[in-house]
Amino acid sequence: MPPDGETGPDGRREPGPAGAGPGRPGYSPVRAGPSSERPARPAPGATRPVIAVDAMGGDHAPVEIVAGALAAQREHGIRVLLTGPAARLRQVLGGMGAIDEIQIVPAEDNLAMSEGALASLRRPRSSVAVACQLVRRGDAAAVVSAGSTGGVVATARLRLRSQPGVLRPGLAVVLPTRPGRTVLIDAGATADPKPEMLVQFGQLGVAYAQTALGVLAPRVGLLTIGTEPGKGNKFTRRAHELLASDPPHGALPLSFAGNVEGGALLAGQLDVIVTDGFTGNVALKTLEGSIRFAAAELRTAVTGTRTARAGAFLQRRGLRELSARLDAESYGGAVLLGLGGTVVIAHGASTARAVTSACVLAADLARGQITEKITQRLGPGRSAARGGHFLRRPLPSRGYCARPGSGRR
Repeated sequence: MPPDGETGPDGRREPGPAGAGPGRPGYSPVRAGPSSERPARPAPGATRPVIAVDAMGGDHAPVEIVAGALAAQREHGIRVLLTGPAARLRQVLGGMGAIDEIQIVPAEDNLAMSEGALASLRRPRSSVAVACQLVRRGDAAAVVSAGSTGGVVATARLRLRSQPGVLRPGLAVVLPTRPGRTVLIDAGATADPKPEMLVQFGQLGVAYAQTALGVLAPRVGLLTIGTEPGKGNKFTRRAHELLASDPPHGALPLSFAGNVEGGALLAGQLDVIVTDGFTGNVALKTLEGSIRFAAAELRTAVTGTRTARAGAFLQRRGLRELSARLDAESYGGAVLLGLGGTVVIAHGASTARAVTSACVLAADLARGQITEKITQRLGPGRSAARGGHFLRRPLPSRGYCARPGSGRR
């Protein structure tokens, strides 16, 4: 749902609900302590990006989310803005001895983990919506949320404009392959895309691999049921043709390596693997379950007997390296690409350590100017209107007047 006075998808102006929030009179971020001030906008090329963290998203919110955000600020120098109910977040911060360390942006509503995409319309002032609004206004460089994936994706699409020419955003995840890591996109943002969108997913994935993984010339593959060009259904065959052709609208060329089967997802042969959101999400969940099963079986095998434990002790270095590579909490989360701002979606069961990793990932992508690199890859020939957002008018500049003794402005 658009903010007050802005045009909705049907062309009508829709008022927002009462209450303070971004774009409404009386809204202002506040510090956890007695003083409050509007957060400074990140300067271009700033080395200390501002990350808006949805403090109410996730199974363990807000305690684990706040703890992870606090660690990101203390240990990594990342400035954090927490969005959520101010009184409750002050209480959590007080219990951690950090009442004055992190700034709070009030948001009295939140998306439940059981809610899907439609919740973004029912809860326009949720904590994740306010976080997205901070990025849209330029008060933050990226969003981190461990909330419902469907709700976060839908809210981000409503609040953040699509980048010029982007038909649909893609959700990118990093797979634990060797020797390098592989980006899988789309992992669930667009379940039923058109073949042309998979070409754009390739561009999004290449920009991500270059920025986050440092791969200079990423190789792109298409996930399907066979390596031959003619394998797959009508959708994947058409996508293969488009990926193998010259990119349209002046976009940069892709290094397309052909089809890849599901059994090669962890082979490390490619840098980017593209697929539709439905297939990608099923593949990702299958990999997660397989890794958990294999890890449990390995743990049982190396601890079952005294001889096995002795062997595990001798192999402890290799086992630690394997454990670190398969540790999901070190990866940060999935990244929603193709919008006018960086959105990192952490796992719903994220602990404080996972939230810290998500904040570090968001900060690294913001420093690497991932959105600018995507625009460069898609080329100047793309029309902004095709992939634009219905909220095309910028929000008016509003004053921030604090009332003495109030928790808000």
